Amino acid sequence: MDTIRWPFYPLVAQDEMARAWLQIQANLQLSPKTIDAYGRGLNDYLGFCAGHQAIPATIRREQFALYVQDLATRPNPRGTKILSLKSGCGLSNATMQQRITVARLYQDYLVEQQIRPDTPVKRGYYVPGKGFGGTRKRGEIPAYQTLPWIPSDDEWCEVLRVLKTEILRNQTMFLLAYDGALRREELVTLEIGDFDLAYRQIHIRADHAKNGAERVVGYGKKVTSRLLELYLHRRREISPQRGPLFLSESHRNFAGPLSLVMWSKIVQSIARRAGVSRLTTHTPRELRLTHLARSHMDLHEIAIYAGHRSLETTMKYIHLSGVELTEAVSRSLAGFERWIEAILGEEEK
Repeated sequence: MDTIRWPFYPLVAQDEMARAWLQIQANLQLSPKTIDAYGRGLNDYLGFCAGHQAIPATIRREQFALYVQDLATRPNPRGTKILSLKSGCGLSNATMQQRITVARLYQDYLVEQQIRPDTPVKRGYYVPGKGFGGTRKRGEIPAYQTLPWIPSDDEWCEVLRVLKTEILRNQTMFLLAYDGALRREELVTLEIGDFDLAYRQIHIRADHAKNGAERVVGYGKKVTSRLLELYLHRRREISPQRGPLFLSESHRNFAGPLSLVMWSKIVQSIARRAGVSRLTTHTPRELRLTHLARSHMDLHEIAIYAGHRSLETTMKYIHLSGVELTEAVSRSLAGFERWIEAILGEEEK
């Protein structure tokens, strides 16, 4: 069964080599989201080539550099507040990295198929034996490492005040997302059978986890547990059938599974009314992981709870919590502060 949404990538669908490459990625069982990102990225690259009289099979490095320049200077769909390469415009750094990666993978495929002798796309790589862990050779553009955004205490309190006015389902979902550090798809696709009510645990299935790894998370004993119990009664009133826990209560799709898009719209509405525009469906997860780090939970335990494969990803929340740096700075300043206190104390006398 062909699950590729070809109408969304018309240039890819019309190009024999591009179509074959994307079909190979689907056959390799990459996730639908990855296929969609690859399709959109390759369609964008082919569009640039068509507009600049370039052909992927013969494109030169100086022509590919123009593609990078185009990514860095084209109007950003989210506005000019997003900066890329300090230009004040263009796509975000993450989007540019993704587009360039797709182009590189496709050019590598053309080399493998002996369509062209080499690739015009530079890639980053490590050189063994050159410094600790190897020397990193940068790719086409530098990658920016940014920390996740989390709301301040005042902003979080305002979000919770607005959440109090939401229907029972939305309150339950939001608190479960925080308590379990759940991603959007993990939350929305939860089923009744995924809950162990006696131990207040949730089983995250592999087919809905980002990295395909199952895990078990918990939820609060008081507020979240009480709201979940109330919602389970409401859920039985909506539909006696087992299956997805969170159901639509709208007239158009009553008792149908709640969609990912609808949950995003609900959170956007909460963000707007709370005056916290940066709030997204991922914010409760990021805030929860930061709070775990601030409580001195072990790095490996946080990684397991979050479902991270790489500890580098988890380290972002350790840095964001500021616990290690604050304590280290406090220890380093302890002797110096005693010296200052002694001198200033003598002067005051």
